[in-house]
Amino acid sequence: MPPVATAIVSGGARGIGRCITRRFLELNYHVFILDIKHLSSAVCDLTSAQSIQDSISAAVSFFPTSRIDVLVNNGGIAHPIWKDGADMSDPSTLEQWNQSAEDSSHKDNSNAGPCIIHIGSFRAHQSDPNQEGYASSKAGQLGLMHSMAISLGKYGIRVNLVAPGRIRVAHECKEGDEKGTAWEDLNLDQDVEHHATNRAGRPKDIADAVEYLVKAGFVTGQDLTVDGGALRKKK
Repeated sequence: MPPVATAIVSGGARGIGRCITRRFLELNYHVFILDIKHLSSAVCDLTSAQSIQDSISAAVSFFPTSRIDVLVNNGGIAHPIWKDGADMSDPSTLEQWNQSAEDSSHKDNSNAGPCIIHIGSFRAHQSDPNQEGYASSKAGQLGLMHSMAISLGKYGIRVNLVAPGRIRVAHECKEGDEKGTAWEDLNLDQDVEHHATNRAGRPKDIADAVEYLVKAGFVTGQDLTVDGGALRKKK
């Protein structure tokens, strides 16, 4: 009987990350989540290389196979400036955001088609005002994915990126559970106007894309945009 597959999801306690975590559990994966707040999980500061390294080591120890099959690099922020005052003028900022992908790539010793999936954003291709930090980090993440796909290919590790559009996520958290928030209640008139699909995205739409990329053994170095046609619709 083959060993149970394993996955690490950063930013897995809420929003898109929580939905992706639930999908892996439905697929009978062992899942380890990394998040800034308290399955098995580790509190992880994604701005700290040491915290990321410690959390990856904890995940490897947790998995019965001591192996990582899938890393979903989901953690990120949409604010122009971090709480500690750092911004994109600091050259270490982008390095720290994406350190989790680099660290986990050295922990996998599987021949079963391991993969890394970055969660980027369609804002790498089209931005809103005052989102320089977010847009540039996501564009940098796209370049990181391309380079990693080439560098890690010799180890049999595929690397891809899912670029979500406007995804309504307020229901995917503890507060949303307690309030009974439903995704259907989160759509606005502008969501119908701005999307060819006549709605904003569900976290499930991103989980579907992640599941596809996990199974797509001949796909690497690709940017899969999941935005309901927003980039193509003239405003």
